[in-house]
Amino acid sequence: MTVEEFEEFYAHAVTRLTGQLYVMLGDLHEAQDVVQEAFVKGWSRRRQLDRGGQPEAWIRTVAWRLAVSRWRFRRRTADAWHRGGVSPPHVAGPEPDQVVLVDALRELPPQQRRTLTLHYLCDLTVEQIAAETGLSTSTVKTHLVRGRAALAHRLRDPRIEESADV
Repeated sequence: MTVEEFEEFYAHAVTRLTGQLYVMLGDLHEAQDVVQEAFVKGWSRRRQLDRGGQPEAWIRTVAWRLAVSRWRFRRRTADAWHRGGVSPPHVAGPEPDQVVLVDALRELPPQQRRTLTLHYLCDLTVEQIAAETGLSTSTVKTHLVRGRAALAHRLRDPRIEESADV
């Protein structure tokens, strides 16, 4: 199978295979992940993929085996926690203020969001961000200033504004 044939095969089969694996697994995100991983494996074997005459079946089988492998890993992990006499640590869901922050960050342009994340979550300096992103230090500073201003606007508490108006 040539590169072009593989690309055409992917374009025609990925949605159908994802749907099939979704029905098999009951989890759309898991289906998308294993189908994509199966296509990645198929890419390196694309010359052999055509020999059997059923490349879609090969991808579907590999995707299924990947899903089973993931289940086994999760099961072994859960069993190990259980054998140790402890439960896996409880991970609390996000607090309301975290959800609001994430929503506000999603509204920013991607480069501002990336810059703010690198600076405030990864604790990188302006110079480190510039080196990692390929931006000038002045551009990084501009993204930080504009991003903070946009977040401040989006994260205003309307209750405080109402009480100030009274």
